[in-house]
Amino acid sequence: MANKFILGTKGRMTQIFDDSGRVTPGTIVAAGPLAVTQVKSVEKDGYAAVQVGFGSRKEKNLSAAVKGHLKGLGMFRYLREFAPDAALERGASIDVSVFAPGDVVAVSAISKGKGFQGVVKRHGFHGGPRSHGQKNKERAPGSIGGGGRAGARVVKGMRMGGRMGGVRVTVKNLRILQVDTASNTLVISGAIPGAPGTLVEIEG
Repeated sequence: MANKFILGTKGRMTQIFDDSGRVTPGTIVAAGPLAVTQVKSVEKDGYAAVQVGFGSRKEKNLSAAVKGHLKGLGMFRYLREFAPDAALERGASIDVSVFAPGDVVAVSAISKGKGFQGVVKRHGFHGGPRSHGQKNKERAPGSIGGGGRAGARVVKGMRMGGRMGGVRVTVKNLRILQVDTASNTLVISGAIPGAPGTLVEIEG
């Protein structure tokens, strides 16, 4: 169950100095405000949750079903569900004031896509030797199977080149460094997944 939650978009990184002069790297997140678009119950939906909307989108780009679902609330770009401890009603607003400096949070986002990468970058292989006649196979993966191993087939889970990044990543135990209710921004310690502008989910 999430005591506190909010959606936002990732911004640039910065540095925060505390009273003793110690510096902490942080990421600026433009977070909220959210609007509760639906309240789900165990009796009706089989589980308890609240659906929230964030961001804006042109009405012409939404289906009639979604327009009806959001009637009276606005046209939101993102809809996500959370399971809060406290009861919320449709139309309620959630902003950055639910967090305070020092809160420990988990941040989830889609990581940067890196395209098709080889085993050295994707899995940290050291590559072949740089001597003894080695010419152009330094970053090759080496043997992936063959006779004598698993019946001359490539076993499942073999680490090979392939698409890297573009997956959901969650970073836990990050701290809220600053909360600015005037500009609806948070500063979260350390780096968080994704490129600038990526949607991030923050739960505490």
